[in-house]
Amino acid sequence: MNTWAQVLSSEESPEQIILPSSAIEEDEDIVVVPEELPILALRNTVLFPEVMLPITVGREASIKLVRQVAKENNLVGVISQRERKMDEPEPSDLYEVGTVAKILKLLKMPDGSKSIIIQGKKRFKVDEFTQSKPYFKARIEVLDEEGGIDNDVEERALMHSIKESACEMVNLSPNLPNEAIEAIENIDSFPFLIHFIASNLQIDVQEKQLLLETVSLGERGRLLIEHLSKEIQILQLSDELRSRMKSDVNQQQREFFLRQQMKIIQNELGEGNESNEHDALRERAEEKQLPEHVTKTFDKEMKKLERTNPSLPDYAVTRNYIDWILDLPWVEFTEDQLNIEHAEKILDEDHHGLEKVKKRIIEYLAVLKLKGDMKAPILCFYGPPGVGKTSLGKSIARALDREFVRMSLGGVHDEAEIRGHRRTYIGALPGRILQGLKKAGSVNPVFMLDEIDKVGDRHRGDPSSALLEVLDPEQNNAFNDHYLELDYDLSKVLFIATANSLQTIPAALRDRMEVINISGYTQEEKLAIAQGYLIPRQVERNGLNETQFTIDDAAVYSIIDGYTRESGVRNLERTIGSVARGVAKKVATKEVKSLNIEKDDIEEYLGARKFFNEIAERTEVPGVATGLAWTPTGGEILFVEASISRGTGKLTLTGSLGDIMQESAKAALSYVKARAEELEIPQSAFKYYDVHVHVPAGAVSKDGPSAGVALLSALVSIYSQRKVNHDLAMTGEITLRGLVLPVGGIKEKVLAAKRAGIKHVLLPDKNENDIKDIKSNLLEGLDISYVRRMSQVLDVTLSDTQIQDPSEIFSTPSPSNGMAQEPTAP
Repeated sequence: MNTWAQVLSSEESPEQIILPSSAIEEDEDIVVVPEELPILALRNTVLFPEVMLPITVGREASIKLVRQVAKENNLVGVISQRERKMDEPEPSDLYEVGTVAKILKLLKMPDGSKSIIIQGKKRFKVDEFTQSKPYFKARIEVLDEEGGIDNDVEERALMHSIKESACEMVNLSPNLPNEAIEAIENIDSFPFLIHFIASNLQIDVQEKQLLLETVSLGERGRLLIEHLSKEIQILQLSDELRSRMKSDVNQQQREFFLRQQMKIIQNELGEGNESNEHDALRERAEEKQLPEHVTKTFDKEMKKLERTNPSLPDYAVTRNYIDWILDLPWVEFTEDQLNIEHAEKILDEDHHGLEKVKKRIIEYLAVLKLKGDMKAPILCFYGPPGVGKTSLGKSIARALDREFVRMSLGGVHDEAEIRGHRRTYIGALPGRILQGLKKAGSVNPVFMLDEIDKVGDRHRGDPSSALLEVLDPEQNNAFNDHYLELDYDLSKVLFIATANSLQTIPAALRDRMEVINISGYTQEEKLAIAQGYLIPRQVERNGLNETQFTIDDAAVYSIIDGYTRESGVRNLERTIGSVARGVAKKVATKEVKSLNIEKDDIEEYLGARKFFNEIAERTEVPGVATGLAWTPTGGEILFVEASISRGTGKLTLTGSLGDIMQESAKAALSYVKARAEELEIPQSAFKYYDVHVHVPAGAVSKDGPSAGVALLSALVSIYSQRKVNHDLAMTGEITLRGLVLPVGGIKEKVLAAKRAGIKHVLLPDKNENDIKDIKSNLLEGLDISYVRRMSQVLDVTLSDTQIQDPSEIFSTPSPSNGMAQEPTAP
C-alpha cells in the first residue's frame, strides 16, 4: 500500500532496530487480538485501521510499554487523548474507542529519542481499565465493521464521490504531492479508502475521533464527504486570497516605482521636503495601526496630498484632515483598574456620602470585571449646584484609572459644536466630542458633559438633538462627525452628564441616560465635608498648615446656619476661605503663630450674621403658613400669606405665581367655601370680603401644585382666625374632592425643613416610600405626619385657639350704610 504515511515513514534513521520478521504481518485474518491489551495514548492524532503511522515516543510510561510489547506480540491498543496538552492523562481523559495496532519498527533517532511505526488493524472499545502503572492496560471488545450500504451500486457511488473530492483537494493543496492522486485512484477497498483519507485530513482530533467511532461504514463515508467538501471550500478560498495578495503586491511594486520616480522629479524641482514629510505621515499611519475603513480614507487623502501643490489652499486643508486622522485615538486603550476595594477607597477619599452614586459605579466595575467587555452606561448626575457632581466625575476616572475629559455644554447653541463643521467651510474642525477624545489620547476615557440642561436651541441647529446619537449605547459605536466623515466608536467611552434640572432636557435625550439624583446635604453632612475636605483644602490654598489654622465644629455650624443657605457646599467653602485668609493675615504679620477659630470668633472674620430663623415670627398671626418648595438649587422654605379686606368676595393672587399655583389657590378657596359651616366660617366672609394671597420673594417665579396644602391652611387660618403651628412645614397637592395627592422632591424639601429648624413636616401619605430612601440619622429630631384628606391637614396644621371670633369680624353690612365693620385681621 503506497500511502502518505508510508512515504513519511520510509526515511529511516542510520541507527535502527528492526523487529523480527514474524512481527511484520500484513494479513489481518491471522491477527489474534487478546482480551486485554496495553494502551498507548496519542496526543494530537487518531489512528485508523489499515493505516501506518510514525510516532515519536517521549513519555516514560510509553517507552516502558513499547519495550514490553516488543518482547511479546507487538500488539497495542492506541487511543487518542481528549486534551492535547495533558502530560499525564488518566483513564477518564482518553476516548473509549481506539484502534488495535501492530508495532512494525522501533527506531532510535540520532538525538536519543525513540520512534515507532505502527499499523492499525481493528477498531475496539474499552470495557474496563485493569492497570494504570507503569502503563495503562485495559480489557477491550473488538468492534466489527458494519456496512450500512444497501447495495454495491451505492457503495461504488460513495467511493467515486470520495475519490473525486479527495483528488480535487490534492490538486488545490500546495503541500500535498501529485503522486497522492495516483495512490487514491488505485485503492479498491472501501474501508481502507475511508480510513486512508480520514487519517490525512487536516481536521480536529475530535472530528477524526467521531469518524472512528461511527459504526456504519456508509455513515462514515458520508461524514467523510462532508469534511472533504469543507476542506475544498477552505482551499478554494485560500487560493483566491493568494491570487489577490499577488495582485496587491504587484500593484504595490508599481506604485513604489512610480513614487520613486516622483521623488526624483520633486528633488530636481526643489520640492523634496514635501516628499520627506509625506513619508513621515505614512510611517505614523503604519505605527498607529489604523482600522481598515480609516486606512482606505487615509491612503486616498495621501494620494490627493501628494498630487497637490503645497502653495495651494487645498494642500493645507487636506494636510489638516490627515493630521486629525493620525492624532485621534482609534485603538488606543487605557487598562481599567478593576480592583473593587481600590475603587471604593478612592471614591470614599474624594467624597463624603453620595452612597447611591458610589454603589452604581462599583456595580459597573463589578460587571466589567466579570464580563471583560461591555457597553459603557450613560450616567446623568442630577441635583442642585455645589453637591459634587463635576468633581465626582474626576473621582470616577481616578478610580477606573482612565483619562478624564470635561466638556461644558452651558450656552452651546450650535449643532456643529457637537458634530463638527464640514470641510467645505474655512477653518472647519471636528466637534468637541472628537476634540476631547484627541486630548484624552484613548478611546475609553471618562467624558463629562457638564450642564447638559443648559444646552440652547437656536436657528443654527439643536445641539441636544446632536447628542442623541452620542448618548445612545446602541448606535454610538458608529458616531459620524461632519468633519471627519468616518465612523468612530464611542461605545467604550463612559459618558457622565450633569444637570441641575431635568425639565429643560428633551425627553428623548433624558430617556437615553440613567438619571442618578444627588440631593442636598444636611448640616451634619456639611460639617463632615467641611472638616474632611474643605478646611484642609483652604488651609493649603492660603499658605497655612494644619497647626496654624483650626476651626471647631461649633464654629462650622455657625457658618453653615448663619452665613450660608444652600443645598451644596460651594458657598460654604468660599466662606471658610474668607476665615482662612483672615487667619493667614495675622500669621503673616506675626500677630499670632496659630489660631483655633471658635463660634464667638466667626463674626470678627465674616461680619454680622446674614440668615435668621424667622419662621416663628412669620407665623405668629393667623393667615400665614409655611410650605416646602423644590427648586433646581435644592429645597426651600416657602411662606404663604393671606389677608382679608372689605369688598365683594374677590380673590387676588400675587408673588409671581404660575398658572398651576393659581389654580391650586382657587381650588383651596372653593373647598373652604363648600365647608364653611363645618369650619365655623360665616357665609358673609365670602360675599362681603375680598381675600388676598401673597407668596413673598415676588421677583422669583413660582409654580407647581405642591403648595396646595399650604394655600389651604393659610386661607382657613385667616377665615377661622386660628394660627398655623409655627414649627410645622407642609407640602402636597389638593383636589376639590378633598384629597391630598403626592408630589415630588420630597428628600430636598425635608432636608430644607430641617435646615430651617422645622420640627414637624406634613406630607401626603403616598410619599411615605420617599422617606424610606432618606437615612434615618438625617431625620433625627424631625416629626413626620402623613395625611390623605384635606380635613386631616387642618387638624394637624391649625391651633385650636381662635385669636378672634370669625362671626364678629365677618359681620353682615348694616342696613344704614350697607358696609361691614373693618376687619382687624392682618
